[in-house]
Amino acid sequence: MPTLHPAEPRHWHEVPCAPLPGTVLGHTGKLADGSATMAETTDAADSDGSGVFRYLLLRSGSEVRAYVNRCAHFGVPLAAQQDLLKFQPHVQITCNVHYAHYRWSDGVCTAGDCEGESLLSIPLTVDADGTIRIAP
Repeated sequence: MPTLHPAEPRHWHEVPCAPLPGTVLGHTGKLADGSATMAETTDAADSDGSGVFRYLLLRSGSEVRAYVNRCAHFGVPLAAQQDLLKFQPHVQITCNVHYAHYRWSDGVCTAGDCEGESLLSIPLTVDADGTIRIAP
């Protein structure tokens, strides 16, 4: 009997271990303009360490975007660690495994096996003090 694979997540909150709206993801003061920063949250109730949600924070001027750190082509992280993350500031992010290119502004794949698909965008709010949170 063939193995059934669960449907691929279509939204950030469908990814396993996705945090709740209101969760703090970072602070604008720690993000340089043009930076693409890998980060993660961990479910405090998770005792075995498997409850990790990986994401990217991208800053362009006063605008901050967040995407799930997950290639649209195969579901693997875009990079295993920060120094391996390939990006052109304000322009694109590149998957370190499949070399798919994603637009910085909206996460749409412009070149590679998943052309036309998108990274999973995480809606954000930024407090007056620069705290970045998942929007409700």
